[in-house]
Amino acid sequence: MTVEFRLLGGVEVLVDGCRVDLGPARQQRVLAALLIGANQVATVEQLVERVWGEGAPQRARSTLYSYLSRLRHALRPAEEEARIARRSGGYRLSVAPTAADLHRFRALVPLARAAADAGDEDEAARLFEEALALWQGDLCPGTDTPWFNVQRDTAHAELLAAALDRGDLQLRRGRHAELAPVLTDHAERHPLDERIAAQLMLTLYRCGRPADALRHYQELRHRLAAELGIDPGPALRELYRQILVSDPRLAPPDRAVVSPRRAAATPRQLPAIPALFTGRDRERVRLDKLLTPRAEPGDAVPVSTICGTGGVGKTWLALRWAHDRQECWPDGQLYADLRGFTPTGDPLDPYTVLREFLDALGADPAHRPTAPHAQAALYRSLTHGKRLLIVLDNARDTDQVLPLLPGSPTCTVLITSRHQLPGLAAAHGTTHLTLGTLDDSEAHELLGRRLGADRLAAEPAAAAALLRHCAGLPLALSVLAARLTTNPVLTLTALAAELGETATRLDALDTGEPSTDVRAVLASSYRALDPDTARVFRQLAQAPGADIGPAAAAGLTALPAARLRTRLRRLQAHHLLQERGPGRYSCHDLLRSYAVELAATVAPASEGQQALTRVLDHYVHTAYAADRLLMPHRDPIRLVPASPGTHPEHFATHDAAMRWFADEHTVLSAAVDRAERTGHDAHAWQLAWALTTFLARRGRWTDLAALHTTALAAAERADDVAARAESHRTRAFACTETGRLAEAHRELARALALSEASGNRPSLAHTHLALGWLYEREGDHAAALRHDGSAVDLFTNLGNLPWRARALNALAWDHARLGDHPAAVRRGQEALALQEELADARGQAGTWDTLGYAYHHLGDHPQAVDCYRRSLHLNRVLGHRYNEAETLVHLSHTHRATGAIGAARETLRQALALYREIQTPDAEVEQVRALLAELPQSARSAVPRSGP
Repeated sequence: MTVEFRLLGGVEVLVDGCRVDLGPARQQRVLAALLIGANQVATVEQLVERVWGEGAPQRARSTLYSYLSRLRHALRPAEEEARIARRSGGYRLSVAPTAADLHRFRALVPLARAAADAGDEDEAARLFEEALALWQGDLCPGTDTPWFNVQRDTAHAELLAAALDRGDLQLRRGRHAELAPVLTDHAERHPLDERIAAQLMLTLYRCGRPADALRHYQELRHRLAAELGIDPGPALRELYRQILVSDPRLAPPDRAVVSPRRAAATPRQLPAIPALFTGRDRERVRLDKLLTPRAEPGDAVPVSTICGTGGVGKTWLALRWAHDRQECWPDGQLYADLRGFTPTGDPLDPYTVLREFLDALGADPAHRPTAPHAQAALYRSLTHGKRLLIVLDNARDTDQVLPLLPGSPTCTVLITSRHQLPGLAAAHGTTHLTLGTLDDSEAHELLGRRLGADRLAAEPAAAAALLRHCAGLPLALSVLAARLTTNPVLTLTALAAELGETATRLDALDTGEPSTDVRAVLASSYRALDPDTARVFRQLAQAPGADIGPAAAAGLTALPAARLRTRLRRLQAHHLLQERGPGRYSCHDLLRSYAVELAATVAPASEGQQALTRVLDHYVHTAYAADRLLMPHRDPIRLVPASPGTHPEHFATHDAAMRWFADEHTVLSAAVDRAERTGHDAHAWQLAWALTTFLARRGRWTDLAALHTTALAAAERADDVAARAESHRTRAFACTETGRLAEAHRELARALALSEASGNRPSLAHTHLALGWLYEREGDHAAALRHDGSAVDLFTNLGNLPWRARALNALAWDHARLGDHPAAVRRGQEALALQEELADARGQAGTWDTLGYAYHHLGDHPQAVDCYRRSLHLNRVLGHRYNEAETLVHLSHTHRATGAIGAARETLRQALALYREIQTPDAEVEQVRALLAELPQSARSAVPRSGP
């Protein structure tokens, strides 16, 4: 593990190259204060004074302790390398002596000076370069307390001294060409420093600019006189005299190192405009805003990175935009394919590219410096003040790009990479444009431009399938177009069928040429991963849904949360994974196909199998825990044991459980299918069982029926009789709610037979209760009464009070439907008393609705309205949309009976909106519409202000 601490340019900690979240700015200051004084004890009072200064609040000490605790937690992944420990009198951050960039700088500079004194100028130059390269900005920028300001001033003085020592060294070595931009910047910052002035004057003179050197001396002399009332010192006056007479002693020690510029044509290196470029209008506008050329000396070089997965069209976009804006860079355009992710070959050495750029800019190869850093300095000199566009295509990482960045804000740099290059963003403030796949209309336009609109229109279903299988990836679309245009007998339908086979989909996109083979392009991104991150990429192929959350991913990979976040960030940085929403990770279908292929061919078979089992364990145990909050009185089931490394989620409230199901139910349904297909039969039906309450509350009857069809197949294969009966009952429930009553009877007949044959009395009781509801929906209220009565007797004998109460409510409803409303009230109140004692909110919601119905028909309308409102409140708390809509319909009848037509109309409108939202069968929707149509057009009273 490598741990880096950064203070120069911002307070950062990187573990294996990934940034650690250090919390808010003031918390970062605490770490910076400890880090500047690393391995020394700082008292609490000292830390408060360093972090807050004189304006420390009263609770500064307690806030400091909180910051220290959070920092310890944040540094836990690196605790072997860095630890904040309490010591007598204060706190100490224990780290390696050169773990922080500031301390490495302070260690390297004396070594460089010693090497220079010993005559080893090459080693001295290398050490100075390494030390100065650590400065990516101010020390702890943004911290404005007396202590930090003193530390910053001290560090800046050390930086300037080191830079000037390096300047003297480079002048002795004849490396003056690379010093001009740096010394010009120093002179602007320190206009009265005579040592800087002397170095700049000598540099300008040796670069063939004696007039500029003499002019700088005169400007300094006037400034010294005006501001300090003094003249330049003897050394500077002597240098001025020597420049006037062209003293031979000012000549560089070796003239061969000077790099005069030869005449050269304006470089125009951009490759040809991409053929049939399509879409990306928003992205081109965005690039216009990001990469406006600048000219002020204090401006940063405009640098932007187009990043995205392989084959998404980054180079196409960069070249299209660059060609469209050529007039913005009259001094030329430089281009290099850095081959960072080329399927064949290694990435280009940036200094090879640098030498090519120097040739294009007119540098004479015979007089070019040999040292790479000197070549980079010459490159910056030659680009200084020029309006140039530099396109660096297919960059591997930040280190490959850094030597190729100019120093002048008049230049513009556009980079493409599959990696997000976070180091470049941190050091140079680069902007990012993340390029996604094409949307449906853009993908259709691209394929149409390649094949012709008529050909797509002739086979519309096949064209739609091709677009779907390519997942909006421009490279894949182009490969298909190439196959279709080079093989006239190949039809869209035949090609769509070929791509329809998931296992061979990438074979259909194989052109035989590495640069356009989709598999080869994806493989080059995969090969850039470290082994642990590559394993996580393969394991994520086992995710059963379209996306996955961090907790499920932790179960799938068996990684601690901190290590998993690191791997996920690396996959995102390489654009092998996307965060489509907060905490939701996914990749497009072709990447998933490639990951599945890798899991089958590269990894041990057990890797994928174990990952799938763990993620299914996670979903089963988490869904079960969430369902217990939705329906705590539901009969429990015995779950499959959770695998080691699985950490199911737990929820504190009913609302939290509902939100989790709302976020995950699509993934959970996919997990049921995946479990059944892969022989995880217990996982399949248990997960379906846990999803039932949520789907029923949302009225998703079709989804519920499909889910338990899959669960039933798993239960039959596992010969689990109780699970089979449960799935038959649930399918019957869904059929009942969607009006398929004959099918519901068949399902319940099977459930009844299974329950009786196995002697499972709880299952038998639940089946009678389901039969009661089915007969009620058919209008056979006497049969419903018989079955619900049997359920009451069975639940009573079992001692199952929650379900006895539910059955009593069903019995009350049967009495109400038979016209015996006093009996309905008695049975309803009996059920309600049990449910209130048990705190069964779901049961109470149903019973209040039944009582409202009974009171309405007894003519006690105020009591009915009160009961309905209690039911509505509980259903809304529970998120039971379907029952809420039913109760609204019942309440509308009571409002109509009392003449409150406006209130009746509003409750029906709310019910209709809910039915539409949860996709209720058309028959029930039409019933509500009919009730609305029956209402008189004038209303005697308005809707109550509190609502129904």
